[in-house]
Amino acid sequence: MRHVAVIGGGILGLAVARELTARGDRVTVLEKEDRWAGHQTGHNSNVVHAGLYYQPGSFKARMSVTGNRSIVDFARANDVPVEVCGKLVVATTDAELPGLRALAARAEANGVPAKLISPAEAHAYEPEVACVGALRVESTGIIDFGGICQALVRHLSGADLRLGTPALAIRPGRDGGVEIATGTDVVRADALVNCAGLHSDRVARLAGLTPRARIVPFRGEYFTLRPESAHLVRGLIYPVPDPTLPFLGVHLTRMLDGSVHAGPNAVLALRREGYRWRDVSGRDVWETVRFPGLWRLARRYPRTAVEEVVRSLSRRRFATSLARLVPAIGREDLVRAHAGVRAQALLPDGTLVQDFLIETAPNQVHVLNAPSPAATCCLEIAKHVADQVG
Repeated sequence: MRHVAVIGGGILGLAVARELTARGDRVTVLEKEDRWAGHQTGHNSNVVHAGLYYQPGSFKARMSVTGNRSIVDFARANDVPVEVCGKLVVATTDAELPGLRALAARAEANGVPAKLISPAEAHAYEPEVACVGALRVESTGIIDFGGICQALVRHLSGADLRLGTPALAIRPGRDGGVEIATGTDVVRADALVNCAGLHSDRVARLAGLTPRARIVPFRGEYFTLRPESAHLVRGLIYPVPDPTLPFLGVHLTRMLDGSVHAGPNAVLALRREGYRWRDVSGRDVWETVRFPGLWRLARRYPRTAVEEVVRSLSRRRFATSLARLVPAIGREDLVRAHAGVRAQALLPDGTLVQDFLIETAPNQVHVLNAPSPAATCCLEIAKHVADQVG
């Protein structure tokens, strides 16, 4: 029986471990935190994505459509809360209508169930929304990704699951395979899978690779609508994304508990796990500012970078962005909520890696870019990774 070590206990690492176990492998999962899903998985928006935005034929496009179905089926089979509620993408000005039509064409190319609707039809879904046109996407949903991780752990009863166990050094095994030093012992395995998220490039370097992309952490900050204002949003409301910008823009999401989350913005985090402005790591900052790709990215989007920082510091500016979608939302309706950190892979030329990025070496598979919609796609990514292990 082959022994595979998986580094990272977020939703992707646990999904990969489940897939490998189902194929007959013996699996050890190493997670440095004292809990599962402690970072990206545990701080995301819990949206089941439809596959709307991604380049046709890309990993994200193909895996989102399939993953949307598989993660919903998995949730229902394991009593994890999930609701397929659909969403609206709204054009708030005539200038955004061509972008909305382009998005509808991409949805059709990707096999995503979506249709263009009139403002009157949009108001039937969201009475408070402001729009001159909208795209209704039926397969978008809300889920408890933390609950998904708990269910995955239950499926791994026969695996060796180790919390509080960081991978500190990786070297080739004496008889092939790999050896992973954890500080308390050495894990010897036939193969390694790196699902370390925010630290995936570092783990790859520990294993002897020179990954072509660097992880740059972007913090996404959220607000919650006050309970007395939550009635303003019935479901999910997204703007038409600006195709010249790398992120989707702030949006509104009704959660499973009835609360409404607003966000996220996107600012450079000063620590790989930096959920607040005061979370600063000298090592992380130094690595980031020394990377030429960061400065080339900043030169491409100088105005956007400034606007995102201002919106991070100004509740009024954040509310103004939301009021484009729902005019009744004001500064007084917002309560600051959690933040998440996106592990975004960036190339030296300043290009954001848009698709999932997986690199391999003998007896090794490294998942080096798996931001949103990776949680939606986790079961499909796990199949692909398991195929790469061999």
